[in-house]
Amino acid sequence: METLTFLVNPEDAGRLDAFLAAQAEDLTRSGAARLIEEGRVLVDGKRPAKSLRLGGGETVTVELPDPEPLDVQPEDIPLDIVYEDGDVIVVNKPKGLVVHPAPGHPNGTLVNALLYHCGASLSGIGGVLRPGIVHRIDRNTSGLIIAAKNDLAHQKLAAQLADHTLARTYECIVVGNLREDSGTVDAPIGRCPADRKKQAVVADGRRAVTHWEVIARYPGFTHVRCRLETGRTHQIRVHMAYIGHPILGDTVYGAKKPVPGLQGQCLHAVGLQFLHPRTGEAVTLSCPLPEEFQTQLRKLDAKK
Repeated sequence: METLTFLVNPEDAGRLDAFLAAQAEDLTRSGAARLIEEGRVLVDGKRPAKSLRLGGGETVTVELPDPEPLDVQPEDIPLDIVYEDGDVIVVNKPKGLVVHPAPGHPNGTLVNALLYHCGASLSGIGGVLRPGIVHRIDRNTSGLIIAAKNDLAHQKLAAQLADHTLARTYECIVVGNLREDSGTVDAPIGRCPADRKKQAVVADGRRAVTHWEVIARYPGFTHVRCRLETGRTHQIRVHMAYIGHPILGDTVYGAKKPVPGLQGQCLHAVGLQFLHPRTGEAVTLSCPLPEEFQTQLRKLDAKK
């Protein structure tokens, strides 16, 4: 049994189950709701009867059950490892690789690959023995993703996500020309009322902040660098579409027609910064743009 304690910041106000799912990244919202129902969650020392709304300033304590065996098989899937030690592993995930097993994707995922590579060295946050994926990347987004090899590392990295000391930088190509050279999108994100499979900017969503700056301009397109202050599902994709500049190739939040030679959205997690969970030293990592991203830039450059 393991106990985690979190202080609720004003910007994290909202449903208790959603808060827990965001703080302990390997907890799903349904998993958090189950822990609440089982009486494993305290809010200011009291057990809530259901997933109440948090206003900010509360102290939330959650008891995590001991890890259960994972019914997922290790698979010898090649990994582009950017950094690894006894506590963490950082991988440059290619497009098309799903992070977690799910209906429709029971195998061939990053988790299967990490189980093979890491063996018994896995974190158990969330009540299931599996590689401690600290944050997520969409299937058709490429780039850096970090996993924890033990519970201590997972807890400390999850805390860094919450207080924004774990920094993630992305590059993307968006449709249209942004007026300014830099800016910030501060707009709450939640489930799309019209399509529950999508996210959207909604008034009762969770606070989401994306900082962006222009790298290069092309006729009808812009090469942009984005830095996440928060980490909501599909955040950059939703925010760029919200300001009228959807990501090239994003058939969910942009044009429905795919771009020839491009699989999914032209979005790459190029940089990652965090404090090492054991030493406290700053770790700064980067990876190059994938070939298909560079190909799109060359095509745009040729049209100048």
